[in-house]
Amino acid sequence: MDFATWEPIYERILEDFGFDREGDEKAALFLSRMLTEENTASLSKLRALISGKPVLVCGNAPRLRDDLSEINFSDFTVIAADGAAAVLIDMGIIPEVICTDLDGNSEADIEKEILACEMGSIVLIHAHGDNIDKLEKYVPRFKRFIATTQARPFDKVYNFGGFSDGDRCFFVAREFGAKKIRLVGFDFEDSDVNPIKKKKLKWAKKLIGIYDS
Repeated sequence: MDFATWEPIYERILEDFGFDREGDEKAALFLSRMLTEENTASLSKLRALISGKPVLVCGNAPRLRDDLSEINFSDFTVIAADGAAAVLIDMGIIPEVICTDLDGNSEADIEKEILACEMGSIVLIHAHGDNIDKLEKYVPRFKRFIATTQARPFDKVYNFGGFSDGDRCFFVAREFGAKKIRLVGFDFEDSDVNPIKKKKLKWAKKLIGIYDS
């Protein structure tokens, strides 16, 4: 994602939610300082998993388990959004890629993400204005990961586009040249969520709609 293209969208998101860009930038800098040569995962390996291949992007809506019952996983590279990874792992499926901000799921779910990383998943850990505490607590336990931000990228902190975990999975698939992208576990009209989550779902639907070709 070219940041010059993303930045106006990002600014509109910040305005809509009343979020602070400075907080996002502070978190990204904090995460960058945790990167070492040993714990930084390879972009080329991520590209090899996605480029030219069908990708299954898993959101964490309540319908996820039902959606997954119809899937032949051998047909896809699987990218899981945050808590969706725990659902997959409970089903015996280790996603090839996980996008997480470590902020929207239980401690037990995060432990499963750490386990998946140990078993070979590439984990993209996202920094934003209010998850520094989670970054500090959990990032040292991830064997290898890729750092992401929704603000301006720098050094080895990347911005592939997207705002919440689910749509960021879509943007990762798009950025690295997926042959096709199938969404499961997404319910953009879910009425059983709080107002902030409703707004995030609205933006996810809008962002995926803009870039889904």
